[in-house]
Amino acid sequence: MGNRKKESAEAMKAARKSQYFAKLRNVPTSPRKMRLVVDMIRGVEVYKALGILKFSNKEAARRVEKLLRSAVANWEQKNERKADAGELYVSTVFVDCAPMLKRLRPAPQGRGYRIRKRSNHVTIFVDSIDNKA
Repeated sequence: MGNRKKESAEAMKAARKSQYFAKLRNVPTSPRKMRLVVDMIRGVEVYKALGILKFSNKEAARRVEKLLRSAVANWEQKNERKADAGELYVSTVFVDCAPMLKRLRPAPQGRGYRIRKRSNHVTIFVDSIDNKA
């Protein structure tokens, strides 16, 4: 690795130490369905977001709720104290596409219809509300 790449990689690594996040990879739901859930909690205070996810009737909300709890636990681990109510908010959330499973379904007259079983990756960043300003 060249010197320039090495320096930029170290800078990115140092910046990551001050960020608090959690990732969920290869979730077997379509990214579109997951984005509907994630859009509900973007920019919201953490405990309010947990309430929104708990009472949502979407299947993807259960996984996002568990992921958000993991991100809060990561924040608590790095800061060595418990998070108070109203202290954290969901700063960034994004859903990326993951590899697709491609299957064939039998169709009339000897044809086959392709079925794409989509999956996604979800990343949640939490931050302190005093850093928001």
